[in-house]
Amino acid sequence: KMAADTSVEILQKVLENEILQTTKVVEEHLDAELQKLDQMDEDELERLKQRRLEALKKAQQQKQEWLSKGHGEYREIPSERDFFQEVKESKNVVCHFYRDTTFRCQIMDKHLAVLAKKHIETKFLKLNAEKSPFLCERLRIKVIPTVALVKDGKTKDYIVGFTDLGNTDDFTTETLEWRLGCADVINYSGNLMDPPFQSQKKYGASFTKLDKKTIRGKKYDSDSDDD
Repeated sequence: KMAADTSVEILQKVLENEILQTTKVVEEHLDAELQKLDQMDEDELERLKQRRLEALKKAQQQKQEWLSKGHGEYREIPSERDFFQEVKESKNVVCHFYRDTTFRCQIMDKHLAVLAKKHIETKFLKLNAEKSPFLCERLRIKVIPTVALVKDGKTKDYIVGFTDLGNTDDFTTETLEWRLGCADVINYSGNLMDPPFQSQKKYGASFTKLDKKTIRGKKYDSDSDDD
């Protein structure tokens, strides 16, 4: 029993020593950082301040440039010709092809208007599909609403209907934001591996990822019964 006690004591001492060593390393690192700041002369601090100011100025200029090109609001463009001009001007463009009589287009409008204000780095447009037959033909747009996602003047991706948005009319703005992030057409700060609709409320109940899987599983089973 004494031998066992001794080994426990030794282990405890080793552990305490480890913790002390780690704390010492962290403290030394902090001290070094603080010392570095203390030793910075006026000139160095001034240069640091200047760099920070320049970065802020650059960001502000970039923002003004975007706003001058019509970013920051969700706008309707009158014709196909305007589409080509708008796309040429901006690196990232989201364009919603809509029809007045399609109820789902109004749902899409609501979310895009919110995101246009939030993501100034991207231009958000809408275009009446009935007034742009050539473009719809060229971009192979058959389902309304379709949202074309354009990068550097090239259409890279499409959101067709609501299939990618949790397949529900009640999708959230966050879900659409995530989908635009997947296409790299906005600066998305969330986790692309975790779609917001996984935990979205549906039919008054919120289900976790696991529940959704089992629901999909059940649906799949009933489909295979029909075979």
